[in-house]
Amino acid sequence: MFAPGQNMDTSRIVRDGTAESSRVELLQITPKLLAVEAATEKADEVPAELLTYQPQDYRIGAGDVLYITVWDHPELTTPSGSQQQSDANGRLVRPDGTLFYPYIGKVRVAGRNIEEVRTEISSRLAEYVEAPQVDVAILRFASQKVVLTGAFAKAGPQPITTTPLSLMEAIGVASVDSTSADLSGLQLKRDGREYSLNLDALNDRQSDLYNLYLKDGDQIHLPYNDRKKVYLMGEVGNPRAITYKTRDLNLADALGSVGGLNQTTASGKAVYVIRGVEDLEREPAKVFQLDAQSPTAFILAQRFNLQPQDVVYVGPAGITRWNRFISQLVPSAGILGTGASIKNDMKN
Repeated sequence: MFAPGQNMDTSRIVRDGTAESSRVELLQITPKLLAVEAATEKADEVPAELLTYQPQDYRIGAGDVLYITVWDHPELTTPSGSQQQSDANGRLVRPDGTLFYPYIGKVRVAGRNIEEVRTEISSRLAEYVEAPQVDVAILRFASQKVVLTGAFAKAGPQPITTTPLSLMEAIGVASVDSTSADLSGLQLKRDGREYSLNLDALNDRQSDLYNLYLKDGDQIHLPYNDRKKVYLMGEVGNPRAITYKTRDLNLADALGSVGGLNQTTASGKAVYVIRGVEDLEREPAKVFQLDAQSPTAFILAQRFNLQPQDVVYVGPAGITRWNRFISQLVPSAGILGTGASIKNDMKN
């Protein structure tokens, strides 16, 4: 019977043995299948080499601006005048890692921490100032930074300061675009290596992501979820493509988001998940079938996780296909009857 609309004939996959059918593997969604799938899923573990990194004292670099205070000597502390903004009296670290200071001349500061710079300036300034009391602070941090790109409201560079910068703090400043971000696809690039991290794991307060600190040169990319979608077709309440931002989307949630199975037209035995492969010539695509008429179907659907680009198809019930066939046939029969009547009238 040829009826309008979509229909999946799984008997061809199992029986006919053609080249087309050999490229597709039909699998029943059962507790055993779910156990196998769960065993192959990757845990949300943060790589050990990321967690072992601990920030050290901040090292001054080119582009930083220092504010050097010499107590009781305003001519050295604020040479541009106390009425000027602090930046006007700051000391810029030059590209060669040095700065100029009155009396003592060029001072190499790049690669040193604040205390080391303070000690050298105090020592050298003692030749010109009696018992100098020197303090050093960093007005502007520019030499060390991380860069955040992708689905952030405030993407761009963030400076690393004397306070260690954690991944969570950097993401908090950048602010995730929660409507379009793929939370499970965060990428951290460090020292030529890329690490995949799952931000959705932050729902667990024990997540190791809270203990991850960033270092100079780190690149963080949060992809958009516009390509992370599944397609729901056939006899469902509202056939459409849906996007999701977490790592997992189970079959029950996907069906529920489109109104579930159409109660008047759907076949409970014809719930399929079609999953393609990159090379169909070498590896068969998979079609997973769920018997939604089974009492355990809801449990199985909740535990069966979909993957991006999966197609969820719900086939029509037999009576639905028959009614559609009849609805297509009746107008045709009416047209044939009308034509016969006209022909008879022309003969009379």
